[in-house]
Amino acid sequence: AAGTSAEPGSRASRTPSSRARSAAPRTADAPPEHTPVGPVEVRRSRNRVRTVTAYRDGDRTIIAIPARFTRAQEREWVQRMVTRLERQERRRRPSDVQLAERAAGLSARYLAGRARPASVTWSSNQGRRWGSCTPLDGTIRISDRLQGMPGWVLDYVLLHELVHLLHAGHGPDFWAELDAYPRTDRARGFLEGVAYGHERARTGQQPTLGGDVDDESEDDPTGGDDDAGLDGTGLDEVDEVAADRPER
Repeated sequence: AAGTSAEPGSRASRTPSSRARSAAPRTADAPPEHTPVGPVEVRRSRNRVRTVTAYRDGDRTIIAIPARFTRAQEREWVQRMVTRLERQERRRRPSDVQLAERAAGLSARYLAGRARPASVTWSSNQGRRWGSCTPLDGTIRISDRLQGMPGWVLDYVLLHELVHLLHAGHGPDFWAELDAYPRTDRARGFLEGVAYGHERARTGQQPTLGGDVDDESEDDPTGGDDDAGLDGTGLDEVDEVAADRPER
């Protein structure tokens, strides 16, 4: 689920608060300025005093607010949090052009600009791979299952594929290049955890996971695609973003 959280305080809202009755979850009208994918559900809680939280649950947007909020405050915060979620999701899901620009920046920063792909695009047909590279024509494809994952995980997969333009296999020279990226081990662990969790949920059994897996032989210097990451399915976005504080 995609999520964002805010803490009510002293500046953003000019609507005075009043005692509000506790209410069961209900569906609110979406603000006219925004058209979320699906309905917005507002949940009031007496236990929630200083925070407002928003997240996606399937096609629904859930907004959790303090029970004391007035209806005017509710409308304001629904609009505010829906806007924040949309902005956050746009950042997490860059376009193909933005993806290529991101790859170029990573190549310049960590590889001295030596990796110059012909194209970098999102792909929905990566199977169980996180990404793939064809050194012969310089094309890189990134699984759209990475959309919504933390940026440092996406950066690792991009760098993994960029390094394949310099080293076709996963030998010592390949990993020596990736060592320049400080979150390589953390990103690999993250992807392994994603794969583990989703495979276990799918089969009900403990899966056996290894390291990075290639569909083609690592010994083929010009051969097929080299993949990044581990077997597994995608991950729903999770995040928390601090917001401005409204007046009480």
